[in-house]
Amino acid sequence: MNLDLLKVAMALRGLKVLEFNGLLPVPFCGMVLAGSVTRIDKIGFDTTLDCLGNGKKSISLDLKHPKGVDIVKCLSRKSDVLIEPFRRGVMERLGLGPDVLLKDNPELIYARLTGYGHIGPYSRNAGHDINYLALSGLLSTFGRYGENPNPPVNLLADIGGGGLTCTLGILLALIERSKSGLGQIVDNTMVEGSAYLGSWLYRAKKHQLWGNERGRNTLDGGRHYYEVYKTKDGKFVTVGALEPQFYKVLLKGLQLTEEEAPQVSSSREYEKVKNIFKKKFLEKTRDEWSEIFGYTDACVAPVLTIDEAPHFPHNAIRDSFVKTGDIVAPNPHPRLSNTPGVSKATEPLPETGEHTKEILVDLGFTSEEIHHLQRDRVIECFQAS
Repeated sequence: MNLDLLKVAMALRGLKVLEFNGLLPVPFCGMVLAGSVTRIDKIGFDTTLDCLGNGKKSISLDLKHPKGVDIVKCLSRKSDVLIEPFRRGVMERLGLGPDVLLKDNPELIYARLTGYGHIGPYSRNAGHDINYLALSGLLSTFGRYGENPNPPVNLLADIGGGGLTCTLGILLALIERSKSGLGQIVDNTMVEGSAYLGSWLYRAKKHQLWGNERGRNTLDGGRHYYEVYKTKDGKFVTVGALEPQFYKVLLKGLQLTEEEAPQVSSSREYEKVKNIFKKKFLEKTRDEWSEIFGYTDACVAPVLTIDEAPHFPHNAIRDSFVKTGDIVAPNPHPRLSNTPGVSKATEPLPETGEHTKEILVDLGFTSEEIHHLQRDRVIECFQAS
């Protein structure tokens, strides 16, 4: 392989990725890496569970069958990256652990993307984003004062501390491989990945913006000038006027004076001014407030729905999203000037086993061998109806 990292800088063009199917973190990691991604599906896998598989190829295997395991070994010898989501010991029991596959292919980047990792008391436990976020310490920081912690859907652990952080680890390993010629294991847990995303919160416990009870801090709804407000039409706007110069612009748009709504005040005054702001924002619709504040430094922005965001003028001008059929998806980010990423959201989602025969032919299997594998239920080949 001897990957020339400079030549694959265009979102890693030509990178061969082997992805064991999972619910979200691993598919997201494979989506970001793009390149040439082969997804290993269980026989009978429900493809509706993976909406991030656009442009990937699917091979469907019985990994409990020795011949299915042999096929994975063949694939891993020809791959740059392998990503797997399984709990402690699963890949080893299949005979597909890193010791085996790295021996066959010393250049392989073997990425393990799990909730709790492969050592520790929780390493064999099932879990989901909310559990990983809880153990990271971050969940305790989300929510309103006096209420239960509130998880921010499954963005932080599954995607941020999981898929995206694992992608970073893989890219670092690829850079190192370009120097040493050797692959390595990337061990990414969603507990530790989430905690790492929260490094600022851990280090800023005595910071003026942080350190009070949940919901009583500057950045979590404890201040009137950093809050979400409901508007006349039942929609919402965000206010983030932290700095005094921005706060002055905010007050001008709200037609309030510093005496009526001071920025720096006691906890009791914060709530008093927040109630003034609440009443003010209910006087106009979200879009009316957007007209007032849209091109100012008041740090006010409308809360857009997922359906609205792609059509918002700023996003539309920047081509922030791509549309294909009924699907609208974010374009790759960040943008690179010489080698910009290209979204695969416009490409079709693979059916389970849609590319099984094609992949096996590329590996050198004959038609007769493929027929026998299919007959013995080692593989599944998608049949269009």
